[in-house]
Amino acid sequence: MERKRITIVGVGLIGGSLALQLNEKGLAKGIIGVEENEAHARKALELELVDEIRELDDAIDNSDLIVLAVPVDKMNELLPRILDKVEKQMVMDVGSTKQELLSRVKHHPRRGRYVSTHPMWGTEYSGPQAAVKGAFENKAVVIVNGGESDADALEWVKNAYKKIGMHLLSMNAADHDLHTAYISHISHITSFALANTVLEKEKEEDAIFELASAGFESTVRLAKSNPAMWVPILMQNRENVLDVLNEHISQLRKFKSCLEKENYEYLQELIENANKIRKIIK
Repeated sequence: MERKRITIVGVGLIGGSLALQLNEKGLAKGIIGVEENEAHARKALELELVDEIRELDDAIDNSDLIVLAVPVDKMNELLPRILDKVEKQMVMDVGSTKQELLSRVKHHPRRGRYVSTHPMWGTEYSGPQAAVKGAFENKAVVIVNGGESDADALEWVKNAYKKIGMHLLSMNAADHDLHTAYISHISHITSFALANTVLEKEKEEDAIFELASAGFESTVRLAKSNPAMWVPILMQNRENVLDVLNEHISQLRKFKSCLEKENYEYLQELIENANKIRKIIK
């Protein structure tokens, strides 16, 4: 594969981890960081995630590939602006919601230079210091509305993801946003709500710290996620998230009713049905 001069806009958890992989696999001639947070910019240089920091317009002029790794509300503003300035350069994003973003550039004359992607990996941490080596190995990446991208851009992006160890899935934007509402967005809302429940009812912080089991920690781990990232995701995927929340609340009511009515036989059925997830998640 031809090595590219790459700009990463937003050198945080995903952008920084991607920079590490692109360098390690020999896909980058050099990596420019675009980062409005000055502390993050300094840390990205210190950790050698990027070779230099530049302003966006300057970075676009000196790149073959621009990667958008900022919160999804900022992507909506930046993607059209970047496409206005590219000629042969490729542009890709790594965002968690797609319909609104893709609608913004559907009729852009340089729409073909853009490849919409969503690597299915993340942690509850943020910032360049959260970047992880080998983060994307054996994980899935979704290529969204790939048929709207130019063949050369789509091929390079697909091959790059394969080279950093990911397997490819293809979806349209509507299906992507629905599925991520179920397997990602609802998990975060549940974790946020559980954390708030415990913080409201358990006033002794020492007791939480001392008694928190591995099960509680794994369930509430996502509650540490950055609100600057998650509020825009939930806003943009509002309709799908509301559908999922309604189903989730319905399921919670079933458990509540079992306990209220002492219907332990049905409670066992609910748990046994939930155990079917073992066949999917090992």
